[in-house]
Amino acid sequence: MSHIVKNRVQKKIGSELLINVTPTEARVALVEYGILQEVHIERRMKRGLVGNIYKGKVSRVLPGMQAAFVDIGLDKAAFLHASDIVPHTECVADVEKGNFVVRDIAELVRQGQDIMVQVVKDPLGTKGARLTTDITLPSRYLVFMPGSSHVGVSQRIESEEVRARLKGLTEPFVDEDGGFIIRTAAENAGEQELIQDAAFLRRVWAKVCERRKRPGVSLLYQDLALPVRIVRDFVGTELDQIQVDSGQTYEELLQFTQEFMPEIADKIEHYSGRVPIFDLYDVENEVQRALGRKVELKSGGYLIIDQTEAMTTVDINTGAFVGHRNLEETIFNTNLEATHAIARQLRLRNLGGIIIIDFIDMLNEDHKKRVLSTLEAALATDRVKTNVSGFSGLGLVEMTRKRTRESLEHVLCGECPACYGTGSLKTVETVSYEIFREIIRLNRGYDADEFLVYCAPAVYNSLTGEESHLVAELGAYIGKHVRLQNEPMYAQNKFDVVIM
Repeated sequence: MSHIVKNRVQKKIGSELLINVTPTEARVALVEYGILQEVHIERRMKRGLVGNIYKGKVSRVLPGMQAAFVDIGLDKAAFLHASDIVPHTECVADVEKGNFVVRDIAELVRQGQDIMVQVVKDPLGTKGARLTTDITLPSRYLVFMPGSSHVGVSQRIESEEVRARLKGLTEPFVDEDGGFIIRTAAENAGEQELIQDAAFLRRVWAKVCERRKRPGVSLLYQDLALPVRIVRDFVGTELDQIQVDSGQTYEELLQFTQEFMPEIADKIEHYSGRVPIFDLYDVENEVQRALGRKVELKSGGYLIIDQTEAMTTVDINTGAFVGHRNLEETIFNTNLEATHAIARQLRLRNLGGIIIIDFIDMLNEDHKKRVLSTLEAALATDRVKTNVSGFSGLGLVEMTRKRTRESLEHVLCGECPACYGTGSLKTVETVSYEIFREIIRLNRGYDADEFLVYCAPAVYNSLTGEESHLVAELGAYIGKHVRLQNEPMYAQNKFDVVIM
């Protein structure tokens, strides 16, 4: 292990991708200066849908919600809002995108209609996938927009000279089939590279149009596999190395990068070491820690992160940190340290939607401003769009982070069979009294000689131990014998009462 670390220090590796591929799943970790920042997981049986293009059928139109449900062949119907039906599709008038008023959903689609759609959000929890008719096909430097007639340039390319040059190179590619958006990665691209990208995207679109002629609901286009997709999307960031532990995936990445991204092809390495690739930087343990509520800070303070259906809340506590000066300074330093931890945890856990941060109360307005600016600076490295709205009247920081895929917890965890997602269990005392009430209810409604109770070990031990007198009192009260049966497989709040 020391030999590996020595080599890595010599290479002065800042940012790298670690790619772990098995027959059942692919995992990609972004590590920056030895610290895990992001984890992407794609399981073969639950491959992400974002970017997929389908020929679907409108199954239901909901005028009250200005939306429609579309059958694209999944378990749950997908959701298409009127605002996601764009002007350059066959459904609406041919006007320039962005200069239109959303029309009534009943005028745009009808039940039973065939429609080509693209997934923009994976199914989340009980919600189906979110769709759009604004089809886009991304490649290395360009994004193809079928039906469009213009060229757009990424806002991250700030130089007007570069923007004009790229737009001039790309405009000749626009025809009746569609237009293009120039991606950030194209900032230093030449004419030949843009020509190759445009040709590739047109070949893909031709294949989609050919498949569209098939009858019924069908998948027309599926985005690249996770390792290739991540490498494609991370270009533009400063990657020093890409390590992949699968020989087959290594060859696929090498072929893809040599064709579309030759400048990073030499950064790809096939990892064949004995130590699992995710153990190089303690990634496995970091992922496990990211599933917990509590995040320890180096100072002794800690965060408590609670993820719910509506929002995510983050609470900051000083914990064991007592500081060296005064209470206000201790609180300020803890909050300041927490901003970096929060930004990292949002990326690592892939938390999206509304996020409420409860910093420790600060009286100094300058401290509040510095904490807020530090948080915004820490979030600046996040590739997912965030928006911080500042401290509310209650002293809470409200922010949003775009939700594009399921969180790490939703990918790796399921509902607890004991608490059913509530995070708490009824006490032994509560369950015991519920059993007593159930026996009394059944005794009044049925003619029974005795009652047999199946219950969890903790409840059984209590009712046959220190609380056994309560069972005896109940038996005397109803005039029937009550027997208890220990069921090791029962959760604490589960029980059954059988009439004998």
